[in-house]
Amino acid sequence: MPIAANKAVSIDYTLTNDAGEVIDSSAGGAPLVYLQGAGNIIPGLEKALEGKDVGAELTVAIEPEEAYGEYSAELVSTLSRSMFEGVDELEVGMQFHASAPDGQMQIVTIRDLDGDDVTVDGNHPLAGQRLHFQVKIVAIRDASQEEIAHGHVHGEGGHQH
Repeated sequence: MPIAANKAVSIDYTLTNDAGEVIDSSAGGAPLVYLQGAGNIIPGLEKALEGKDVGAELTVAIEPEEAYGEYSAELVSTLSRSMFEGVDELEVGMQFHASAPDGQMQIVTIRDLDGDDVTVDGNHPLAGQRLHFQVKIVAIRDASQEEIAHGHVHGEGGHQH
């Protein structure tokens, strides 16, 4: 059964950057389970897996526009420390939910602290990077109607309700 829309797919993977450093991996843990065609994984990887069968192994490089997008300087801004009321200790690397310019919620990461100035970055940490995946397809099955309706896999290795 090849990977196609509305299939629940289980993959073992290792993700590295251009320097070959491991960013993430399922090694030593459960496979990643996702719903093909539902946008659960980055578009470039989903496209690369389309039509493949159980047991297939592939190595694929995904450009930023098919991953987490290009890095955007417009998503970096400096705010006053007073904007973080209720947070006693601010540290570089802390993440917060904030309103994006389009009104949607986004996660911002503190990149720098300088006195009362707090520099935050709304880019995904992997924005602007080419991503390298080594993938082995472990299992493919038809997704349930409930999984399709919810847009994600339920149960073992997927989303738990």
